[in-house]
Amino acid sequence: MAHVSTVSEPTFLLALVSKLGVFALNSSSQNHRSYTGNCQFPPSFVYVDGFAGRASQNRYRVVNSLRLRLSKGSGGSGGSSYRRILNDFNRFIQFHCDRIPIGFGSVGASWADTHDGLRDNADVGFRDNGDVILEDGLPVKGAVPGPKRVLILMSDTGGGHRASAEAIKAAFHEEFGDDYQVFVTDLWSDHTPWPFNQLPKSYNFLVKHGPLWKVTYYGSAPRVVHQSNFAATSALIAREVAKGLMKYQPDIIISVHPLMQHVPLRVLRAKDLLRKIVFTTVVTDLSTCHPTWFHKLVTRCYCPSNEVARRAMKAGLQSPQIRVYGLPVRPSFVKPVRPKDELRKELGMDEYLPAVLLMGGGEGMGPIEATARALGEALYDENLEEPIGQLLVICGRNKKLSNKLQSANWKIPVQVKGFVTKIEECMGACDCIITKAGPGTIAEAMIRGLPIILNDYIAGQEAGNVPYVVENGFGKFSKSPKEIANTVAQWFGPKADELKVMSQNALKLARPDAVFQIVHDLHELVRERSYVQEYACGA
Repeated sequence: MAHVSTVSEPTFLLALVSKLGVFALNSSSQNHRSYTGNCQFPPSFVYVDGFAGRASQNRYRVVNSLRLRLSKGSGGSGGSSYRRILNDFNRFIQFHCDRIPIGFGSVGASWADTHDGLRDNADVGFRDNGDVILEDGLPVKGAVPGPKRVLILMSDTGGGHRASAEAIKAAFHEEFGDDYQVFVTDLWSDHTPWPFNQLPKSYNFLVKHGPLWKVTYYGSAPRVVHQSNFAATSALIAREVAKGLMKYQPDIIISVHPLMQHVPLRVLRAKDLLRKIVFTTVVTDLSTCHPTWFHKLVTRCYCPSNEVARRAMKAGLQSPQIRVYGLPVRPSFVKPVRPKDELRKELGMDEYLPAVLLMGGGEGMGPIEATARALGEALYDENLEEPIGQLLVICGRNKKLSNKLQSANWKIPVQVKGFVTKIEECMGACDCIITKAGPGTIAEAMIRGLPIILNDYIAGQEAGNVPYVVENGFGKFSKSPKEIANTVAQWFGPKADELKVMSQNALKLARPDAVFQIVHDLHELVRERSYVQEYACGA
């Protein structure tokens, strides 16, 4: 069984022409023989790739039917020669047909479903009579379209990229159900060789050593630097990236990471797939962002703020490519929030005392312990000998920190949690939040109307988030645990009005529907692309 991807165009074409010539000479010298072969071009002949994988995922694949076929009555050496030539012709048509991009099944080629609807390779076979068939294929007269496939490219360099990817996936499911299959993959870790698959580990090391990260971030910002780096990288790993993309057979590719544009787009352009696959970028940095976020070949670039949109325009993107919808956050944040006292009761908190939420990200990093102890002192009124507020601490995966805080003696009510999946309930139970300047946490806090105290930021991509919060009047910045604790004590006491105003400012800037606007726009892009392809195929 031959594979279409192994056909070499120049060599194959010369061989085909040569065979046709030899066949013509043989035909003239043996004209007394009769041939019953004939050429057929059935206009609507399709095959079904029907029975591999789970029954619920059977999908029908259309194979372009432009091919020559011998009738069953063909025989003799002439028929055999003719059959071989037609087989070669069918391979040529199958290889070059515009309706069948190599390896990408849901936009025209074939694949058989295996585990979770994925497979590594797609085989196309050829019968002895010259018919082109798909693996386990059956001929039918019509085709039923299956669900569209969405591939989200991310990397675990910080928790925000995966959070945005999961938010988009959840929104697709809520809005369109089984009409879309959504896959999330770390393209670098899962589909590239060493050392490229070490990207998340390298990032974590660099971020922990601030000066090294600054050199890396700002040193790679000039276009001449990062474009040359991507060109060299693409030359080394293009084959692996192509295989990684083909595995998912996507109709839509969504990048939620600055390093997921350039190499995949080079691969798609080389395979002439950019007009068949919708490639989009969802920027997950609120203000300052690295230039690698932007590529002129994307169908759409979704920006969380006007500042990011201006940077996209400066990078060469056109207005029709840009949408400003906000940062995608998990759909659960859009649902109406339950009353604070009800949420506090569920979390084991005091139902009436004002509460501050202290977070350190998924890994529980930063000065959490020092800030928690400072709050324990500042939120206790020595004169009245009673607390004026309470504390909810999220330690993430930092079990050592969680155990240490749980065993401490506190003057105020303190609840210590580990890794939390329903962060929207924790935010809904509190009146303000202390966190580092991660864009996802800021966007979620705005939706809940929580004034923010930023206690740290990562140089480069998070640096602009600090003035974004402070200048828009819904938060403050300080690295001093004592100063942070005093600010919260003022908000829970004589400056309660300031806390209320900041809460209103946060709600004004919030964009809770951003993720739904993004998936609906993607849905329209796919529909438009499908109409264009159907019209082109019909023509």
